[in-house]
Amino acid sequence: MTPLVDNYSRQIRYIRLSVTDRCNFRCRYCMPAEGVEWISHDDIMRYEEFLRVVRVFVSRGVEKIRLTGGEPLVRKGLAGFISALKSIEGVNDLSLTTNGVLLAPVARDLRQAGLDRVNISLDSLNRDKFYHITRIDAFEKTQSGIHAALEYGLGPVKINVVAIRGFNDDEINAFAAMTISNPVEVRFIELMPMGCGARFGDGEILDSQEIKGTIESIFGELDPLPGGLGPAKVFRIAGARGSIGLIDAVTDPGFCSRCNRVRITADGHLRPCLFSDQSIDLLGPMRRGISETGLEELIETGIKEKPAGIGAKANPDCMMMMSDIGG
Repeated sequence: MTPLVDNYSRQIRYIRLSVTDRCNFRCRYCMPAEGVEWISHDDIMRYEEFLRVVRVFVSRGVEKIRLTGGEPLVRKGLAGFISALKSIEGVNDLSLTTNGVLLAPVARDLRQAGLDRVNISLDSLNRDKFYHITRIDAFEKTQSGIHAALEYGLGPVKINVVAIRGFNDDEINAFAAMTISNPVEVRFIELMPMGCGARFGDGEILDSQEIKGTIESIFGELDPLPGGLGPAKVFRIAGARGSIGLIDAVTDPGFCSRCNRVRITADGHLRPCLFSDQSIDLLGPMRRGISETGLEELIETGIKEKPAGIGAKANPDCMMMMSDIGG
């Protein structure tokens, strides 16, 4: 096996698959209130097309796959797709990012299909603030999704919190406290000023170090933990069952140098960098009959086009919506 390595010696071990651009939320940093024009069904990757791409990546050393959207649970047949992915030898970590609203009724089926764990987006523990940021009245359903994920062993359950000054900065310690008695990882993600997020100002970005300091002012010095293949720096409150993750994509100059992932969008484009609109079409060539060798070469080309580092703060002109990319 020859690993997929970019021009800056970063091995690609992690891919994110956006299985749909559709979403049942309208989060203010992700999508306009009126929504966006959806990609037509004919232009969305079929599951078998995703599987073909995944097999190439896994044959070249990728071992972690995350399913995203939009909201992935709005796409029909997801459990069968998960089962097919899990049957590919070399897929060691299969996870899903969701807003949790549709999770409770299907959590057991997804676990039985082979899903290892979930990340659930939750930006506030206050029902009214939840409605404000998502524009959807579904706080209780997201809470039910978290409970179902814990019940059926989709863990460690990770709670994704986009940290926004003036909105949820007063809830940082409440989120951190969740980790004391619950086996969850609360992950604070710096607000990325791209797409709809570009409407927020620099003053609304909460620095991960400030978040860490806020937590330590109440709970004491955090203990560092080994990280996984993802972007989070992980810590633990002394004696806690769970952990705290910090994703400093905006403020850490070295964030891009550690990047080991690429994204496949719902319309079949390989996107080497989240913070760049540059992408390579895989779906068109596949539907025109590209060979397996040709597809692998096309993927290699995309990996070689991965930039050394752009960073969200340095590139606010990245115009694709998060809902198109999968975060």
